Amino acid sequence: MRKNESGFTLVELLVVVAIIGILAAIAIPAFSAYRQNGYDGRASSDLRNLATAEEAYFASNASCATDPTILTGFRQSPGVTLAISAASTTFSASAYHADGKASFNWDSANGGLQSAP
Repeated sequence: MRKNESGFTLVELLVVVAIIGILAAIAIPAFSAYRQNGYDGRASSDLRNLATAEEAYFASNASCATDPTILTGFRQSPGVTLAISAASTTFSASAYHADGKASFNWDSANGGLQSAP
């Protein structure tokens, strides 16, 4: 007498592993693109927040700041690199994230954000 054995065959298990591999091959590049877009959004948001803080600083001090750490209410996100250059009444700044794919520029003399996301 044989016992009634139940379970999955080797072929069934190989088919399931192949399907999971195909789904992972599709999902991982899409997830990577979403992360890059998130990093770019973080850099763009930091640049807009910097501009707001810079304008508030100018209203109080009648000059533009070149150091983001002295701007009240501004907190730089981790991984975002900012560069500020200021004249007496205008400023320009750029921001990018090390893991992103875009760089953003702000020029107060030419109307604000120059490279919109």
